[in-house]
Amino acid sequence: MKKLLVALCMFALPVLAVAQEENPVKWDFSAKNVGGQVYEVTATATIERGWHLYAQEAGEGPIPTSIKFTKNPLVTVAGKPKEQGKLHKAFDKNFNSELKYYENTVSFVQKVTVKGKAATKLKGSVEFMVCDDHQCLPPTEIPFTVNLGGK
Repeated sequence: MKKLLVALCMFALPVLAVAQEENPVKWDFSAKNVGGQVYEVTATATIERGWHLYAQEAGEGPIPTSIKFTKNPLVTVAGKPKEQGKLHKAFDKNFNSELKYYENTVSFVQKVTVKGKAATKLKGSVEFMVCDDHQCLPPTEIPFTVNLGGK
């Protein structure tokens, strides 16, 4: 029985070591008052060298970056997020399509309006996909919360 347990552990250790997920993107979320009850909610991605993150309108094939906001009766979301970063466009033979993506860093900025003067939280998630020259990682969804309003 002891030998069987040792054998199972020896088999499981390499599998667990490989199972550690690679995460080449770090996210930072913030909110800034830009006048009155209007805020800019910013999601900034810092992308490791050699990787790229797809734009909201990426092209045919990869999962584009998307930001979803949880409904909050105190917050009105205006339009879709604006992208701030150096947009690259290139033909990708793996997807057989011209794709739009970012390297190094990109920010997604969403204007929102808070109803009233009470403090509230805006919750949501960002879904994204990253690739390098050899592989693409499965789409990932990251939840976030930012504070809005109040004093």
